[in-house]
Amino acid sequence: MRRILMGITILTLPLVVQAAPKAAPRRAAAPAKAAQAHVVAVSPDIAQAVADPARNADNRARDKYRHPAQTLSFFGLKPDMTVVEIMPGGGWYSEILAPYLAAQGHYIAAVPPGKAADQFKALLTATPDRYGKTQMVVLSAGQPVDLVAPGTADLILTFRNIHNLLGSAEQPGDGNAPQAFADWFRALKPGGVLGIVEHRLPETMDTAREKTSGYVKRSTVIRLAMAAGFQFAGASEVNANPKDNHDHPKGVWTLPPTYELGDQDRAKYAAIGESDRMTLRFVKPDPNAATPADATPAATHTPQ
Repeated sequence: MRRILMGITILTLPLVVQAAPKAAPRRAAAPAKAAQAHVVAVSPDIAQAVADPARNADNRARDKYRHPAQTLSFFGLKPDMTVVEIMPGGGWYSEILAPYLAAQGHYIAAVPPGKAADQFKALLTATPDRYGKTQMVVLSAGQPVDLVAPGTADLILTFRNIHNLLGSAEQPGDGNAPQAFADWFRALKPGGVLGIVEHRLPETMDTAREKTSGYVKRSTVIRLAMAAGFQFAGASEVNANPKDNHDHPKGVWTLPPTYELGDQDRAKYAAIGESDRMTLRFVKPDPNAATPADATPAATHTPQ
């Protein structure tokens, strides 16, 4: 969730009442859109990976906010995929993905250099039984990278990192984001999926806050992805939080788990919980696909 400004380089989910006159029969009420938006069919094998008792207890405590089984199922994760996770941080999702993909698939973690890379290496070394087959790619600011051989990744995932790529208020335009999206597009095979979870800035708020608050507009993410060649393939509200008003003294870092204000109003922010997040899926077009994905942002799989 911290600000990490970067671009990119490689190393290595009865009562009847009759009215008069007789009124037309009422149709059964449809489920509320808000309820429908949270429904994601969870893959049993992903649910099993998330339920692994060997996962870190602190990580498991955040499942109620991050909904990993629903999120990964929405993105279409399968055990035989080549999956790249962009900037995995402390390895919260890595702890699920690495063992899930170990037998049949391939997990690549793309990590910033310096302290982040050192900490991730230490994680791999400390638990080789869990991460033994993990490949680590090191990213460097402003440089393109082949995360894998071009056109070979099935799924690229990034969780709460688009604001890092946009950079600070001092950086012009979209920062390093265009280069990153281009790299992701190149790495994916035709029909491959880009899955993004990000802190959501309401469209009515000032776009400048994307550079300072950690929140990003949905329209910004869609614009960046489509500019790189991706087609928009759906959205889920599984990681939404209506308690979050998106306006905090220290941006998204005011909320748990960071609590940037320390003990100041801690109970207030704990009651809000973690941030309101959008969950978006994009596809690299496949010219040979029988039914290509709709390229317009209006084509969402779930209500937004």
